[in-house]
Amino acid sequence: MTKTDLADSSPEAPATPDEAATAAAASGHSDGEVKPRLGRKRDHTRDTDILEAALDVLAETGYDGMTIDMVAARAKAGKATLYRRWASKSDLVLDAVACMKSKDLDLDALPDTGTLRGDLIALVRPPNIRDAERKLNVMTGVVSMIARDPEMAAAAQAAIVAPRAAANRVIFERAVTRGEIAADVNLDTLSMIAPAMAAFRTLILRQSPDRDFLIGIIDDVVLPAAHRGTPAH
Repeated sequence: MTKTDLADSSPEAPATPDEAATAAAASGHSDGEVKPRLGRKRDHTRDTDILEAALDVLAETGYDGMTIDMVAARAKAGKATLYRRWASKSDLVLDAVACMKSKDLDLDALPDTGTLRGDLIALVRPPNIRDAERKLNVMTGVVSMIARDPEMAAAAQAAIVAPRAAANRVIFERAVTRGEIAADVNLDTLSMIAPAMAAFRTLILRQSPDRDFLIGIIDDVVLPAAHRGTPAH
C-alpha cells in the first residue's frame, strides 16, 4: 500500500463548525446543522431602572462620592451589567442627566386659568415641586463635573432648567396675547427668573424651593417685572 493509499484511507479530520454549517446548507440537510455561536446581546430593558438609580445616588452623594457599586446596588443589577453599557462613571452620569424629563410639564396642556398669576400659581403643585427639587438636587450633585465638562453643563441645562423656562414662556406669551402684560417685555428673562432663583436657593443656600418660596417669587419678583410698561391692548 502506497503512502497515497494510506492518506486516502485515513479518517477524515473533523470539520470545523463553520465548515459543517456550510456543508449542511449546501446539501440541503438541516439535521445536525451547526449554527455559529453569537455573543450575548446587551439587555437594554433595565436601562431606565439603572439611570433612575444613578440619579438617586447622584442627588444623595454628589458626583465625587458616587460609585458604580452604589448604583448597581440601588438598581439591583450586577456591576458588570453597568460596565457593559457604560464604560465609566462619567458616561453613566451624562446619560442619566440627559434622560431626565419633566413628567408633569406638558407644554400642550399647561394650566390656563385666564390670568397670568393664576397660571403661574397653578404650576406650583406637589408633583411639579418634587420633580423640580429632585432635579435641583441632581444639579447640586454634578456641580463639580459641570465646572470641568461642557457636555455635562449643556445636558444639565437642557434637562433641569430649560423645561421649566419653556413652560413659563408659554404662560407669558398667553398673557401678552390677552393684553395682560406688555408685548415688549423680555420673555426670556422673565421665564428664567423662577428657575434661576430656585437653583440659587438649592445650590448656594442649601434649602428646598418649597411652595411658599415659589409663590413669593411669583408675587414679589416675577409679576412686578412682567407688569413693567404699558400692557398691549
